[in-house]
Amino acid sequence: MSINQSKLFRRNPMIWVTAGFHEGYHKRAVQHSATMDPHQSRNIEERPEPYTAEVKGSLPDWLTGTLLRNGPGMFTVGETTYNHWFDGMALMQSFTFKDGQVIYRSRYLQGDTYNANMAAKRIVVSEMGTMAYPDPNKNFIVKAITFLNHTVPDFTDNGASNFIRYGNEYFATSETNYIRKIDPFTLATQEKVDYLKYIAVNMVTSHPHYDKEGNTYNIGTSIAEKGKTKYTLFKVPSAPETETGKSPLKKAEVLCTVPCRSLLSPSYYHSFGMTDNYFIFIEQPFKLDILKMATAYMRGVNWASCLKHCPEENTLIHLIDRKTGKEVATKYFAGQMVIYHHVNAFEENGHVIFDVIGYDDCSLYDMFYLQKQKDKPESKGWSKPVYRRYALPLHVDSGAAGQNLVTNSLTTATAVKEADGKLLCMPEVLCEGLELPRINYDFNGKKHRFVYAACTEESAVATELGKLDTETKEIVRWGEDNCWPSEPVFIPRPNAESEDDGVVLASVCTVPGKLGFILVLDGKTFKEVARAYMNNELHRDMHGYFIPQ
Repeated sequence: MSINQSKLFRRNPMIWVTAGFHEGYHKRAVQHSATMDPHQSRNIEERPEPYTAEVKGSLPDWLTGTLLRNGPGMFTVGETTYNHWFDGMALMQSFTFKDGQVIYRSRYLQGDTYNANMAAKRIVVSEMGTMAYPDPNKNFIVKAITFLNHTVPDFTDNGASNFIRYGNEYFATSETNYIRKIDPFTLATQEKVDYLKYIAVNMVTSHPHYDKEGNTYNIGTSIAEKGKTKYTLFKVPSAPETETGKSPLKKAEVLCTVPCRSLLSPSYYHSFGMTDNYFIFIEQPFKLDILKMATAYMRGVNWASCLKHCPEENTLIHLIDRKTGKEVATKYFAGQMVIYHHVNAFEENGHVIFDVIGYDDCSLYDMFYLQKQKDKPESKGWSKPVYRRYALPLHVDSGAAGQNLVTNSLTTATAVKEADGKLLCMPEVLCEGLELPRINYDFNGKKHRFVYAACTEESAVATELGKLDTETKEIVRWGEDNCWPSEPVFIPRPNAESEDDGVVLASVCTVPGKLGFILVLDGKTFKEVARAYMNNELHRDMHGYFIPQ
């Protein structure tokens, strides 16, 4: 790779530009809004002024705090529309619980992407599934100048996936090097933060971990940095309450780096695991082809088409000591799989046990193309989510090849020693059809029993919520006709007496024309405690964060 290429990839692996030399690209990339499904992809009106919701039932007196939700809410700008549901512009929502009431508001994340699109009255910033090209009516000179002005690649700041807390500050995030600071109570958009100013990472997960001291842990990919591509685990320390005016990322510490097995095809990942003493990072054979991404704009295809699944390759499981920052000597691997969400990880009787939601292929992403949504995704073939539990033995002796070294009675997962000393890990399947898993976060890194998740047996879009008992394998469900619930978030009761002593919160969208509501379920029985109706429809969102008062 040339020096110029190295500099280009160091800034960002995915090039976006708002100009093109071929007008035909525009027709292939940004579809006209007339093709959209009005239910799944219509624009949602923001409600920035606080609204007191109508509560049915009785909210617990102890439930005080703000639930933030994030997800795409605008899919059409002028006569252009996004191709993929994940690409829509971020609409933030907040539900504040206090004194038996719920206060609601929603606002669009008004970052550079939003402002550029609004000013142009069309989509001019590319997203993963939608490549944006200039107005076909622009002349050749304007297109050429715009193309040259975007030779240095840059990313969208449309953080529509989740919220992250660093120090005492909150950020809307996707998985790019840009995050946007927000006011978590007014939902006002504040300054843009570039990870690259603090840590050499081009992409960062939107699912960090937090410890009880308030520190945040995350992982990102550094592409072609000094000729190497690596995964970087870092820590952002908690900030004193008196410290203001300084970015918490200024104190970010690199804890360890893991070399990528391919220079220009790093693994895609969405989350990772953490216990008291270890990090678990899964390098899966679902990869970003950087060279294809660099030429995607010129070829008239989106970046998502440059994600490649390599079923002939194994999955590498990296177990990293949190104290030393080094990988353990034993090498673990598994068969090919695609993972987006870790559930939890913990240490038990000489083993690290971790739970993930795994797929046999990468078809899930395709299910969220808006045309697929319109065509009813449940009627199309797709790999169903499987709840898998893996066990990694920590103390590996000189046992013979072919021997299963898992001796923990908690699971039937196996880790068989190969002739070369590596351990082939096979999971225990606890159930199928669950996604967007959440636990009582007080048990993060500890042995857990209960998991709250969205039920997706029949469709990639959840129609029910479920509570899984990992010991009995039983699932208790909540569902209602014409209701599509979001990711459930568990809130423990103060001085809780058990793991599931608390409530589960989920936003629920309904059919067009009907009011959405926030649902409150009892964490133990999974029965409805209350619901609070908003003054408008709610949109289907991705992830959220609860800020206790």
